[in-house]
Formats: sequence, C-alpha cells, structure tokens
Amino acid sequence: MHLTCPCCQAEYPLLAAINNAALRNVLEHALSQTPVGKLLLIYVDQLFKPPQREISDTKLAKLLSELIIMVEAGKIEHKGRVFPAPQAYWKAALEQMIDQRDTLTLPLKSHSYLFTIIASAADKAAKKVETEQEMRTRIGHVQQEQEAAIRKGMPEAVRNQLQEIINKNNP
Repeated sequence: MHLTCPCCQAEYPLLAAINNAALRNVLEHALSQTPVGKLLLIYVDQLFKPPQREISDTKLAKLLSELIIMVEAGKIEHKGRVFPAPQAYWKAALEQMIDQRDTLTLPLKSHSYLFTIIASAADKAAKKVETEQEMRTRIGHVQQEQEAAIRKGMPEAVRNQLQEIINKNNP
C-alpha cells in the first residue's frame, strides 16, 4: 500500500508514514484491533481510494479514526437507531464489503453500506434471541400446566379403577 504526500503528491510506502505521528498512532491502533485491524485498513484503502491515485494520509487517518471509535464502543448508530456491533459483526461485514468491492461503486463516500450489513446482523441476532425466549416461555408454560394437572391429582374414576386392580392382586 502506498500513500500520497500532502505537500509534493509523491507516493511512498505505508511504512514510511510512520514519521507522521498522528497516522502512526491511528495505524498502530487500527492494526491492534484484532481480528478487524487489518480488515479496517484494507477496507479503507481499497474502497475509499480515489481512482488513479493513492488515498491521502489525512483521509486514511480520518476514516480509520471514525471506524476505530465505533469498533471499540461495540456499537454503531445507523438510520436513527443504535445497534450492537461486536467485533464478529465488524469482521463479517468488512470481509463481505472487501469481497464485493467489484460490484460496488467506488470510491465509497460513507460507511452506510457497512453499517447496513452490521445492523442487519444485529437484527438477525436479536430476532434469534427473541425466538429462543419465546420458545422457553412456551415450554415453561406447558410445564406449568403439566405440573398443575399433576397437583390436582388423579380423577376419581381412575383412582377407583387403580384400587380395584390393587385389591384383585392382593387377596
């Protein structure tokens, strides 16, 4: 990966950017965000890169900073709602975006599609939890009904038949 010098527009390798303290700090922080650190860097570099030139270090730092804050918080705000966003959601969403880069209109202008993927994963997980809770509630209700029926005891006719059987077998 190469960056573009903001002064002379010369391209230089990413490792040379370590001299830029702000960018160095952001990159070190982004890459430490396992398992998504490297994915964040690939996502920003490949999907926000302008055509026929490299992404500027200022823009790279800004985009990574925005994402890192949300990754660390473990949540995103999308379309007026807050969604949980654990690293597993980030990893899956970033991988999906990177895999689909050939079908996207590049360079991206925002993280909206990424957030849509994460929000969808959060909704699916919430629905799964809700379904499991409903099942537990139904099972609990059935068990309560069964226990209540047992507590009521046997019907009188069944009790009489059982007593007759016992009396026949014990003369």
